[in-house]
Parts: sequence; structure tokens; C-alpha cells
Amino acid sequence: MNDYLVKAIAYEGQLRAYSVITTEIVKEARRRHDTIRASTEALGQMLTAGVLLGTTLKGTEKLTMKVNGGGPIGSVSVDANADGEVRGYVTNPKMGLDFPEFDQSDVETAVGLDGVFSVSKYIGVHAPFVGQVPLVSGTIEEDFSLYLNNSEQTASIVKMGVMLDASYNVQSAGGIIIQMMPGASKELFERVQAYVREMDSIPSMVARGAKPEFLLEEIVGAENLTILERTPVRFQCQCSEERISNAIISLGKEEISDIINTDGHAEANCHYCNETYFFTKEELEKLMSEAS
Repeated sequence: MNDYLVKAIAYEGQLRAYSVITTEIVKEARRRHDTIRASTEALGQMLTAGVLLGTTLKGTEKLTMKVNGGGPIGSVSVDANADGEVRGYVTNPKMGLDFPEFDQSDVETAVGLDGVFSVSKYIGVHAPFVGQVPLVSGTIEEDFSLYLNNSEQTASIVKMGVMLDASYNVQSAGGIIIQMMPGASKELFERVQAYVREMDSIPSMVARGAKPEFLLEEIVGAENLTILERTPVRFQCQCSEERISNAIISLGKEEISDIINTDGHAEANCHYCNETYFFTKEELEKLMSEAS
């Protein structure tokens, strides 16, 4: 497994821990959306956060995570599920072309602070559970931590990041979450928190070959760690030609006929994976014949 996630407990169940490498996920997102530096880092961190939080879901549950701080990057949106699948996009992936004076390493300004970090969980009820917190940094990492601590009311430590080379190619990416369980020692949690704050960056460790297990062992010690599960994770979109076809059919005969007469063809683009689906006049006529 290249990208995978580890679930664990530490110190005899006082802490719950998640660790993931997302290098291939972020590479795939950058390839699909042709992002440049700040947009790659912001999207990469959101994808990492989505995978980490998605692992807390069960069965067919899923979530949507979004941040929009009013910065030049626009909004960053991510979908994740309990199977380790994640997809995402950024509204303005090439913001540097629109803002040539902008410092491409400044993710905080790229995201902005005039907005919220929100998570919508679809857990089988009619309406999703929605939690949100105001943006405090624009770094994604700190805002995600604030969400976990405030909206989900779980004492959490978050550390994640993306490493790029001079050409904005993704070198490494990953992240960890450490959470305090009920009845855990506050002193222990604060000690771990202080260590995480001072340790090397996650992508730097991953670039040197660190696996998810090692990232957690580095924090709590191998003797204090119990691995519960390993899960492969990947960039995976739910769009398909069949789904787009069904969406066109749902438009009805009259609207499909208008498309044929006006354009002679149809194109549909998926925001999340940037895949484009093209339908010829003949294909549209076939879909029209299936429409009720």
C-alpha cells in the first residue's frame, strides 16, 4: 500500500490516534486540477483532513468538508467516506495567474479568514449533521483542529502538511490526529501535545520514508501504541458516464431536444475530479428516447 491510514490507541486506551500518508492522493488531485503552489497545499491538506475524519464514519456514511475564507483561492471542497475514498477541488486552482503579485507560499492569505470551516456528515438521517467554526488562521491544519475541539467537542491534536518541490510537484503529504478519550489524563494529553508541536513536519518525515505507524510511534512510543486497523486510502470520484447519462435523461424529452437543436451535443464536467463527459447528437437522441 502506498497511501494508507492507521487507527490505533495509546497508553492503554487513554488516547485515540489516526495517522495517514496521502502523497498519491494529493498527486492525483494536483494532476487532475492542475493546481499551483498555494492551491495544491490547501487542497492537499483538506484531502488529508477529509481522509482522517472519514475514518470515523461507518458503512455508507459520508461527509463533505468545505472552507471558504474569501481569499483568492476561492472555496476548497472535499468529499470522503468510510472506505478511505476521498475527492476534492478548489474553485481557483491557478489563482497565481490572476494575482501575479501574490506570494504562492502564503496558504493563509490564499484561503483567507472571512468565512467558516464546515463539515456536513450524512449518517443515515434525513438531514445531514452540520458543524462549523469561524476561520482563525487559513492554514487548514489549525482550523481543522478548532473544528474537532469546538464543534465535535473532542480534545484533539492535529498535525498535517504537504511538501512540494520548486515546480510545485508533490513530494510527500500526510497527517495525524491524536484525541483524548474519556477519563484520560489531562497531563498526558498536554505532554503529547507539546511534543507534537515541537516535532518535525509530517511531510518531511514521510519524505524520509516514515510510514503511518512510525509517525505515531515517534509521538507516543512503540511500547505505548496498539495498532487496531490499517486501511488503504485513495482519490476516488463517484461520477461516471452512467450517472451523467441518467442526469440527462432526468431532464426530460423537451429539454434534451432543446440541447440537440441548440448545440448538437452536450458536455458535462465534474468539479471534484475534473473529468469531462461528451455526448454526441446521436447519443443524446438515444437518451431522449429513454426519457419519460
